[in-house]
Amino acid sequence: MSPIRYRGRHRKPRTSRISGLRLIRGGVLTGVVGSVAVTGTAGPASATEQPAESTGELPTVTAALATSNIRAAQATEDLATHTEQRRTLAWAQERAIVAAQRTAAEQRAEAEARAEAERLAAEEAEAAAQAEEAAAQAAEQATAAEAESAPAEEPQIQTQSAPASGGAAAVIDFARSQLGDAYVMGGTGPDSWDCSGLVQAAFQTVGVSLPRVSGAQATAGTSVSLDALQPGDILYWGGSPSSAYHVAIYTGDGTFVGAQNPSTGVVERELDYDAPSGAVRVL
Repeated sequence: MSPIRYRGRHRKPRTSRISGLRLIRGGVLTGVVGSVAVTGTAGPASATEQPAESTGELPTVTAALATSNIRAAQATEDLATHTEQRRTLAWAQERAIVAAQRTAAEQRAEAEARAEAERLAAEEAEAAAQAEEAAAQAAEQATAAEAESAPAEEPQIQTQSAPASGGAAAVIDFARSQLGDAYVMGGTGPDSWDCSGLVQAAFQTVGVSLPRVSGAQATAGTSVSLDALQPGDILYWGGSPSSAYHVAIYTGDGTFVGAQNPSTGVVERELDYDAPSGAVRVL
């Protein structure tokens, strides 16, 4: 038997799903509004408290920044000072180098000038000695030629004299101690001489300073005649004292010591070996 439905039968009313959703949404909305209200109320308080915390930290940050700026400024100043010191040191070193180079150049120039002066002096002495030797050789040749053509009148020479003493003896002793030494043009000893170099050195032993060349030595003292010679007198050969080309030292008893020429060296000879033109006395 099929069930019979009664369309007019009363049913229990159902809660509308839409109504339920509306209630839920309403509750949610109410909660959100309440939260917003609470948040809105609490918001100003939080906003009021936050600046208080920031104000408390600001002096510390400011002090740190100031310290950092001071350190940076100090570092910049130190760097500038160090740079200036290095520049000053480099400048001082450069000036010292320049000064040292200038001093070295001046010393080198002085040394070169001294060397040049010494070279010129040596050349002049050598030239004078060569001229003296050439004149002596020419005079010897002329004398030989004259002797062959017409005998010249020999000057009267005193061959006897008092023994040497004092300074004259010292001069003669020095000259005789050089016997056998070589003749070298321009030589001034100790082992080789020319004629004026030997005479100059001999008189230097007794404190008498004579010129270097023959012509000047022949005019350095008082002229004496050949018949009044004394030991220690300077004999010269030449037309006149100023033009003398050869000198020697009279040793007494008609003898003399001199540096004659390269072939004989320093020898002692008698006056008739080669008669002198004249004599001067300096002692």
